[in-house]
Amino acid sequence: MEVSAEGVSASGTAYEIGGQRVEVASSGFAASIASAHAARQRPRCLCTPEGVEMYVARLAGPHGGYIVKRMPDTGCRHACDCPSHEPAADLSGLGQVLGAAITEDPATGQTSLRLGFSLTKLPGRSQMPPAGGESKSVCTDGTKLSLRGLLHYLWDQAELTKWHPGFAGKRTWGTVRRQLLLASEGKIARGDSLRSRLYIPETFFLDQREAITGRRSAQWLQALSAPGKPQRLMLLIGEVKEIAPARYGFKVVVKHLPDQAFSIDQQLYRRLGRHFETELALWGACEQMHMIIIATFSIAETGVPAVAELSLMPVTQHWLPVENAFDEQLVDRLVNQGRTFRKGLRYNLPAVIPVVNATLIDTGDDPCLLRISREARTAVDVSEHIESSARPYPTRSWIWYPEAEAMPPLPKKHLPTTTVGIPP
Repeated sequence: MEVSAEGVSASGTAYEIGGQRVEVASSGFAASIASAHAARQRPRCLCTPEGVEMYVARLAGPHGGYIVKRMPDTGCRHACDCPSHEPAADLSGLGQVLGAAITEDPATGQTSLRLGFSLTKLPGRSQMPPAGGESKSVCTDGTKLSLRGLLHYLWDQAELTKWHPGFAGKRTWGTVRRQLLLASEGKIARGDSLRSRLYIPETFFLDQREAITGRRSAQWLQALSAPGKPQRLMLLIGEVKEIAPARYGFKVVVKHLPDQAFSIDQQLYRRLGRHFETELALWGACEQMHMIIIATFSIAETGVPAVAELSLMPVTQHWLPVENAFDEQLVDRLVNQGRTFRKGLRYNLPAVIPVVNATLIDTGDDPCLLRISREARTAVDVSEHIESSARPYPTRSWIWYPEAEAMPPLPKKHLPTTTVGIPP
């Protein structure tokens, strides 16, 4: 998602608005989409001969502006080389929660999120979902987002699952933070703005320490404990620096927050190793790996933040999420070969449900689904699940059985051949 100096955000390069072709780079684009919003007109992205209907939403904040957005679940109808293209929702865990836990209203531009965790502090034991939402049952509830599901949704919405060779060296924590905050705008959870509850640490600069601390303290006031009143919880998304015993109890140290650790109780600390064994092992084995935490937290009367519930997500040095070492190998191969792809995420789904690990979008007119299967005997089941989920999304498929073979060569790059008939 790119935002111009005029406060306009758009996904494509040209649209049909009111019967006229309008280029995103043209000087009149801002006025055109503002008029379309006022008249409730639906722009059409001209990436395909028939076009794909979009909608215009107003940006929140003091500067206003407008954004051209995809209609819900239409990303796979865009051309592969269109910035608005995304794989079909059913290829990842998004398909399970879209329309139930995630409901988008094109009329208002707002998205309602149903959360499967509390934003109010409850008495008693600490809460933590099993391994980011894992379940021993094949059937997982898709009507509410788990903590991991919410993190995956925001990562997707921030387009941090997208990779293009041109992104190399440009994706920093500052970029990640900015994109996540933009992604949280217009999202409503439990009747409140998600953005108002979300704390993501600013990039720390020593000469700006006092100003950064002041902004943080002001935001944290809403989660401060008050006797006799229900305690509101905030949401933290940050990069873990350390999870360790403290002088008293245990703590999570978050990068870019050098002067304030988050306390966790003994029970939560002990359960971390069991529930996030794979994630922590991957993080510990690779120095370039980042570990992302999403957590609900409160502020004690002493001013110390305390974690109530958490989930963890390892990401590569380029901030691309990975599930395990095989997934990391695939993503590294894709990045090193300069490929353009979209990383698939699991959301609420348990590990026994197959998802597409990545979708190559530089293979011509049809994308290519990349899948990792840990057991050859499940190959038929995996293929049948993906093929039935993907219809009517024409794709090619690539599969790797890491416990039986070395990684096969990746499909070759091909430029799209689609010719778009756009009126001049």
